[in-house]
Amino acid sequence: RVIGAAATRSLSTPSKKLSDEALAASVKILSSAGSPFPWEKVDGKSAITKTFYFSDFSQAWSFMSRTALLAEKIDHHPEWFNVYNRVEVTLTTHDCDGVSEKDVLMAKFMEEYARDLMPVTTEGAGPTD
Repeated sequence: RVIGAAATRSLSTPSKKLSDEALAASVKILSSAGSPFPWEKVDGKSAITKTFYFSDFSQAWSFMSRTALLAEKIDHHPEWFNVYNRVEVTLTTHDCDGVSEKDVLMAKFMEEYARDLMPVTTEGAGPTD
């Protein structure tokens, strides 16, 4: 899927930190629409996080590569960590010192990318290195 021009334009405007209510609603929506692993607010930091599990390193790397292309396009880069089939992601917008619409959009696309790659279920999930 390609990001539309309207979405790209909205991402070029200055970032605004989401309110606590908007952040909670976004986390709930993201978690209900994605894999069985939920998005969560990070304790002690205005950020959201999720760990994605894939069937192998190749799927995890494909997910990261596809996400990296989006990150470059919208100039918004995730904090992440990869070990074999696991990708831990943290999203925050440094310009507004918190979670913004850029983070929510990035998370939505990450969910779509993960679904495309058929992530494993919670049964048997976890690091396998």
